Amino acid sequence: MTEQAVHSTGPARRRPGGETDGGGPAFLGRTRELAALRADLERAGLDTLAGRPAPRCRVLLVAGRPGTGRTALAERFAAECLATGDYPDGLLRARLTDPGGLPVPTERTARDLLAALGTAAPAGADEDELTEALRGALAGRRAVLLFDDVCSGEQLADLLPDNRGCLALAVARGPLTGVPDVRPCTVGAIEQDAALRLLVRGAGRTRVTVDPRAAERLAEACAHLPAALVLAGGWLAAHPDAALADALRRMAEPDDDGLAEITDPLGRAFRLAHSALPPPAARILRLLALAPAGVADAHTAAALAGCSLGAARTTLRDLTLLGLVHPVPAAPPAVSEEPAGPLLTLPGCLDPLLQMLLDRRERPAEVQLARARLLERTVRRLTACRAVTEPPGSPARSWLSGLPASLRFGSRAAAAEWLETRLPSLLAAARLVVAEGELDTLARRLIAALTSALSAHRGTEAAAPELYRLHELVLGVADRQRLPRERAAALLNLGDLDVAGGRLQLALDRYRSALEALRPDGDRVLPGAPVPASGLPGTELGAGRALESIAGTYAELGDWSRAADWYARALSTAQSRRDLEAEARLHGRMAGALVCDAQWPEALRAWRAAAAAHRRRGDARAQARALSEAARVQEYAGEPEESMRLCLQALRIAERSGDRRLEGALRLRLADGSERLGRLVDAAGHREKAARLLAPDGDAGPPDGGADGGAAGSAAGSAESAASSGAPVRAPDGTGGSASSTAATDSARSSRRHAYET
Repeated sequence: MTEQAVHSTGPARRRPGGETDGGGPAFLGRTRELAALRADLERAGLDTLAGRPAPRCRVLLVAGRPGTGRTALAERFAAECLATGDYPDGLLRARLTDPGGLPVPTERTARDLLAALGTAAPAGADEDELTEALRGALAGRRAVLLFDDVCSGEQLADLLPDNRGCLALAVARGPLTGVPDVRPCTVGAIEQDAALRLLVRGAGRTRVTVDPRAAERLAEACAHLPAALVLAGGWLAAHPDAALADALRRMAEPDDDGLAEITDPLGRAFRLAHSALPPPAARILRLLALAPAGVADAHTAAALAGCSLGAARTTLRDLTLLGLVHPVPAAPPAVSEEPAGPLLTLPGCLDPLLQMLLDRRERPAEVQLARARLLERTVRRLTACRAVTEPPGSPARSWLSGLPASLRFGSRAAAAEWLETRLPSLLAAARLVVAEGELDTLARRLIAALTSALSAHRGTEAAAPELYRLHELVLGVADRQRLPRERAAALLNLGDLDVAGGRLQLALDRYRSALEALRPDGDRVLPGAPVPASGLPGTELGAGRALESIAGTYAELGDWSRAADWYARALSTAQSRRDLEAEARLHGRMAGALVCDAQWPEALRAWRAAAAAHRRRGDARAQARALSEAARVQEYAGEPEESMRLCLQALRIAERSGDRRLEGALRLRLADGSERLGRLVDAAGHREKAARLLAPDGDAGPPDGGADGGAAGSAAGSAESAASSGAPVRAPDGTGGSASSTAATDSARSSRRHAYET
């Protein structure tokens, strides 16, 4: 039942006698089916016989009902393939059916497989882009891909690589139409000898030897289905004094467990195993049906049932011995001992039975409370996962020290490992709670905590694919609850990620929608609604953020006139809220756009306004850079004398600021200007002083770009390099280089940042 349980593993170890060590009991039986799969792998396909080898990997299909051991057979054959050395790139697993029976979206499977391959998936990419990226990542590789619980041939075909070096093993209920040249290996009951050996594992050899006829009848009652035999063996292991005939009798006698009408062999075996559980353990088992992605540990069980962590850990151990839960396959080694114990998964064949028990034994209010407890604990764990990244002595670390030991993480590495191993189930929890729509307050807290933890451990750029999906979930909640500011926050963050992915028009649409959401008449928050720790923007602040983002996107598109217009609108909001820092920055960005649009008078006024704003802020270096850009604009406009005067003014301010690097760059600019005006003595003097200022022993480090958005700082650096090479600096009108154009583009890109989190 592990949703998207994607793992990459190396070749399996071989035991004496040919049995594979897969971390659990040796594989039993299925000799005929394994031989059929080997023969199918070795035979030439129809396309090959026709002289047209298909440009895709071979596909082998294992078909059978849940409970027949179809997945175990596929894993056994995959281990054989890996042991031959023909597939050195290992095994990739993906489950294509969610708990509950819904098909997993192809884009999610492709994204998870890319992550298993160590390939970054583009944030916000659609299904076609992701499947194309997956095929590209698998090109040249030789790997085995195991697709479990495939719903349809079309679902599988979209994920197949165009690479004959790979092998795809598909597990499904029956034949898959739409995938050519695939013959199913049908799986049903196992052989009598293998069935008895499965019973021996649980009952012990003595009981089977003493009453071999009862053992045969018990195997027949289980219809020789591996899942039913494992459950019957688990009951016998839990009752060492019981005879095999006792198991037979209890399977035939319905009891009052809510499953009396279940008469198929698997259902009867489940009733037998379930009857061995005390009431608290039986309740934990049926509540595990609520575990996101069907994956659980002791924390999950304790939260769902409202019991202690120790009791949950003991119950899960007992459930594992009974065969009612299984360890997650190919789980990575732990960095540190996890107090919640190993990750466990519920067998997919038991999901309908557990759902039936849950519906009949638990009231809806109890189910809702169990979900709320699980989400609350998950939020605390995510907050602790984020807090461990903070420096010692910080408020977050102080809060962390007050948590119970079972909820804390011993190190940043342990927290990162927990986050990565639980990420599929954490994302599933977020999707489920948003889809249900009954716990939206907890949903918002969960998404905020998960966003924060991912950003802290991975960084915003590396976590962008997951953050994109989380912001989309926030958008759904905000629309449902009519929360305009949270809607705007989600749209702005999605727009930023769309820009990073090159989807500029979509980003513009999102930014405009955010601006519409932040209109004063729509700005309200529901009473009692939680606000993230970073806060939500007010109307003016959010509107300014949206306006500036729209302007920056137009700058990315090269539409400088519209960029300047939208920067002017953002400037108006900054002035209305008296945000002097934003005023200075926006004046500079608007000036850069106007320069690229060759609007010299308007650009000059904007740079002068930026310099004045920096002067009021007390930032002399940024003031000097803004004046140097104003001087450059006057040079473009054909006013060299006025340009020299402004450059000298900028130099005096730079001298007072102590920025030797900027002062040297400005003196090189003055030297170039003096040469063009025929003042060679002045030019030589400026060059001599610039050489001293820019010498390594006097190097104070490069300027930091300043608060004016970086355009002036970039221009000063370009002026230095241009002047030192003797190249004239020309206007960006097609007659020379465009240093300001580059700087303005860089400025536009830097304008989009996560000002707040959803």
